[in-house]
Amino acid sequence: MRSSNPVFSRRGFSRDNGYAGFNTAPQAGGAAVGTQGNPYAQPQAGNPYAQNPYAQQDLQQGAPPQAPVTTGRMTIDDVVLRTGTTLGVLIVTAALAWALLPIDDANISRSYGIGIGAALIGMVLAFVQSFKRKASPALILTYAAFEGVFLGVLSNIVDNRIADGAAMQAVIGTMAVFAGVLVAYKAGWIRVNRRFVGFVMAAALGFILLMMVNLLFAVFGGGDGLGFRSGPLGVVFGVVGILLGACFLALDFKQVEDGIAYGAPREEAWLAAFGLTLTLVWIYMEFLRIIAILNSSD
Repeated sequence: MRSSNPVFSRRGFSRDNGYAGFNTAPQAGGAAVGTQGNPYAQPQAGNPYAQNPYAQQDLQQGAPPQAPVTTGRMTIDDVVLRTGTTLGVLIVTAALAWALLPIDDANISRSYGIGIGAALIGMVLAFVQSFKRKASPALILTYAAFEGVFLGVLSNIVDNRIADGAAMQAVIGTMAVFAGVLVAYKAGWIRVNRRFVGFVMAAALGFILLMMVNLLFAVFGGGDGLGFRSGPLGVVFGVVGILLGACFLALDFKQVEDGIAYGAPREEAWLAAFGLTLTLVWIYMEFLRIIAILNSSD
């Protein structure tokens, strides 16, 4: 399975570096990669080190099995630092877009156009990174910058024209979901296994397909399309979107945890930062949409 994010398909930790991300694709003979407790690797008969690809390298070279070395390996500090850097770039550009792109009646069309353009560029950059074999820090930070411009313009419009304080409410909601999922994951209340991954991916695929159909009806039929993103039904789908985002946070946490345990290279922390940023942006936008719907119906 190549994706652990509902917004964009992205690679897991690099196979070339000896560590594979979520992968449940059937192999020859119909077997699927993954175990109940670890969806990343499957033990092979006669190879006690198959669960740790780095231990495999030692075995192939005839060296005695050793614990993974820490030098050059990903740590939780690496993930926190790179995630903070990526989110920091996004927040700074969002603040600049909020301050420098006016949304008064004379300029709102221009500012909104810039925001949509930034969103499209960010989407392209995210897809490029998703299909790259290795993480590109420059590409990830550039994506964050353009995504920040889009979020800054969009948040400013919603906050000042639809619901005062909507942006801060959406930020608080996103932080609450992140903290809640992290606590639940660390406490063992959320078990990320193959069944969980399969269910979440199927639900996300169905959700995205429905949103695409709704968008097509809106573009060619006018109005709100099928109504999935407006009115009471829009609120329901917004809540579903937030729940899906929470599930993908759990998948991201699992991927980071296993990457550290198996000694993934330090540069793979950028992939973790990329995935977490995508998920947090998804959750923030769903919160913003719900707040806008609730206030526009008053």
